[in-house]
Amino acid sequence: MDVMETAQQVATAPKTDKLAGRVAFVTGGTRGIGAAIARSLAAQGATVAVGYSRDEQSAEQFVTKLTAIYDEHGAPASMHQGNVGSAGDCRRTIAEVIDTHGRLDVLVNNAGITIDKPFSAMTDDDWNNVLAVNLSGSFFLSQAALAHMVERGTGRIVNVSSVVGEVGNIGQANYAASKSGLFGLTKTLAKEAAYQLAKSGHRTDDGIGITVNTVTPGLIATDMVAAMPDKAIARLTSQIPAGRLGRPEEIARVVHFLAADASSYITGQVWSVNGGLDM
Repeated sequence: MDVMETAQQVATAPKTDKLAGRVAFVTGGTRGIGAAIARSLAAQGATVAVGYSRDEQSAEQFVTKLTAIYDEHGAPASMHQGNVGSAGDCRRTIAEVIDTHGRLDVLVNNAGITIDKPFSAMTDDDWNNVLAVNLSGSFFLSQAALAHMVERGTGRIVNVSSVVGEVGNIGQANYAASKSGLFGLTKTLAKEAAYQLAKSGHRTDDGIGITVNTVTPGLIATDMVAAMPDKAIARLTSQIPAGRLGRPEEIARVVHFLAADASSYITGQVWSVNGGLDM
């Protein structure tokens, strides 16, 4: 079965108002898993801002569709261009979202890149560029967002890692290291967020608080995977106990679950969504 056909079998989650009044920023939010997350958060009632790096036309088309589908919530989506590998761009885009929508409740660090080569052939730039986007970008975005969240007393940060960060993969030393690094960043940031919230005097026993978690996708049916040879996809799929590729919407549902107010007692955790690939 075609990879993208498989990806389309599960629709975006039914519309609810679980995130009504919330503002979410999804980096890399116009394609693949990021686009599914943006649609899912909007379906839960959130106002969604999406980050993109280069393709302005595609970003505009996506935001138009997102606004048209979910405009009953009364808040149009927005788009914000930047290089997640740049600390300055990370801080600027967070500020833009807050200026545009007046607040930021949910940050999803989804943007990521791959530059795959054998360990012995990997250059300094191959290593540094992947770490800059996949790991450092999440740090700088979270740092800027957390200050705002502590001031307001609420917030959700969700990092998107990868099963490769858990089990490794030949030719992806840089990618594996960056995605594994998100685990330590998540747990440390979760502790510091709780500490800062308590110190600020905004923590309450019945409040929604500030949480930081990671979602770890396995092999997901996206354009990137669709470009792989059929034999390679078949070989990888044979290693998945569930017997199929994951769907972007299945990652998105975990993200919007963690973003909900009711998930206030879940923080510093790694949520694997990989069909059992890491067992």
